[in-house]
Amino acid sequence: MSALRIVRAEMPGGRRLRRRIAGRLATVLDLKVERGTRRIVAAIRKGGDAALLDAARAYDGFAGAAGTLQDLRLAPLAGDRGWPNVAPGVCAAVELAIANVEAFHRLQLTAAGEGFAVERSGVTLAEIVRPLARVGLYVPGGRASYPSTAIMTVVPAQVAGVAEIAVATPARTYLEQPVLRYTLARLGVGEIWGVGGAHAVAAFAYGTESVRRVDAIAGPGNAWVTAAKRQVAGVVAIDGLMGPSEVVIVAGEDADPEWIAADLLAQAEHDPRAAALLVTTSRRLARRVAAAVDRQLPELATAETARASLKAYGAVLVVADLDAAADLVAEIAPEHLQLVGAQIEAASERFVTAGAIFVGARTPEVFGDYVAGPSHVLPTCGTARFASGLSIETFRRRTHRIEVRDAAAAARFATASAALAAAEGLPAHAAAATARLGGGAR
Repeated sequence: MSALRIVRAEMPGGRRLRRRIAGRLATVLDLKVERGTRRIVAAIRKGGDAALLDAARAYDGFAGAAGTLQDLRLAPLAGDRGWPNVAPGVCAAVELAIANVEAFHRLQLTAAGEGFAVERSGVTLAEIVRPLARVGLYVPGGRASYPSTAIMTVVPAQVAGVAEIAVATPARTYLEQPVLRYTLARLGVGEIWGVGGAHAVAAFAYGTESVRRVDAIAGPGNAWVTAAKRQVAGVVAIDGLMGPSEVVIVAGEDADPEWIAADLLAQAEHDPRAAALLVTTSRRLARRVAAAVDRQLPELATAETARASLKAYGAVLVVADLDAAADLVAEIAPEHLQLVGAQIEAASERFVTAGAIFVGARTPEVFGDYVAGPSHVLPTCGTARFASGLSIETFRRRTHRIEVRDAAAAARFATASAALAAAEGLPAHAAAATARLGGGAR
C-alpha cells in the first residue's frame, strides 16, 4: 500500500480529508495545551526571573540547578569557536539568504509607503510610519535547528528600523548548532535568550527582572508557542498563529513525478502534523507521484516523521478540471502553493489564496524556505484567507497627525463635530468643538 493515498476530491473520502485539513488549527489550539500554556504564562507574569528559570529547567533541559537567568543569556562572541565547524558552503548560503531577504524587504519600504502629508483648505493630514522600538523574535528548536528562521525574522525587523531586537531559542539548540550561532552573530543580534516555548513568549510579553518586555512577538513555534501568543495578543502585537507547515501542489500531467514527490516529502518531514497535498486532474500523474514517494521515502533520515505526516494529512486529490482545482485551493488556503505544468502555470492568476505561491517546475517551495527573499513565516491552517506573511509591516506602526491652523477650517469642523456629538448625546464633545468657534484660537 502506498504511503500517499489517491482520492477523488468530491467523493466521501475526499470530502472527509478536506474537512480534516480545514480543521487542523484545532489540533494546534486544543484545550489541554491552552490550559497548560495559561499556567505557564501566569507563572512567568507573576514570578519573573525565578519562574522563567524554573520553566527553562522543566521544559528546555537547562541543568543549572544553582544558576541564575543570566546563565541563559546567550550573547554571541566574535570568533565563536563553533564557527570553524560551519562549512564554507553554508556560510555562503547564509550570505545569499541575508542579501536576498534584505533586498526584498527593502523593496517593501517603497511599496508599503513611507507615510504622507497633504495640506488642503487649511487642514494638514499626515500618516507617519515608525518602526517599533523593541521586538522579540522566536526561533524554534526541538525537531531541528532553524538558522533560516533567524534570517527570515531578524532581517525584516532590521530593515523596518527596529532599534532593539531580542531573540529567544532553546538553549540546547543554540549551544549544539554552530550554524545557528553563526547566523545570529552574522546578523548582529546582541540579545539572545536560551529559553523556548510558552515561557519565552510570556517573558517577552510581560517582562521579567532580566528580560525587558517587547512591543511585538514574531516567529513560528510549536503548539505551546502558538497558544501562548494567542493569550498575550493585545498585550503585545503578534505576527499570527502559525500551525504546522503545509504545501498544496497543483500539477498537470506534464509535471515531473520525481520532483513533485521530492517537494511533497520536503514538506512532510517537518512535522507529523504537516500537510502535503497534490491536486491534479491526471490519475496517471497521481499514480506516478505515489510510486515516486514510495521510492524516495525509505532513503530519508526523516522517514518516520514524513510517513506519519503523509498518513495523517498527505494525499493526491484528483479533481475534474482546472476550475475544481482553483476552488479547492481557495477552500484550503494553504501556506505554500506550487503551480507546476504548462496549463497550470498559464492559469496562475486564478490561484490567489495562499501565503506564498511558487510558479513553475524550477521553483520548489524549499527555495522560499531559504534563499528566495520573501520571509518564510507565513499564515497556515487556512488563515491565508485573511492573513499575510511576515514583512516589514509586522514591525512598523502608523500614526495619524491632524493639524488645523486656519480659523475658517476650524469653524467648518467645529460645526459638523458639534452636530454629530449632540446626535450621540455627548455634550462635552459638542462643547469642545464649539469652543473653537470663538476668538480664542492662537
